[in-house]
Amino acid sequence: MTTRIKELRAKYNLTQEDLAQKVGVRRETIVFLEKGKYMPSLKLAHDVAKVFKSKIEDVFIFD
Repeated sequence: MTTRIKELRAKYNLTQEDLAQKVGVRRETIVFLEKGKYMPSLKLAHDVAKVFKSKIEDVFIFD
């Protein structure tokens, strides 16, 4: 799995900590998501996509 989280965070001027607070997780979770080392729950994927006003499939690319 790859993600566009880092790119979208830059576009929205959010730090990893900012995004983590908005979706209710620790910053480390965002780090692992960005590296593709953590498979998000459907709820977390939805919450992250919602912050970026995007669809889940536009943020997370499942290979």
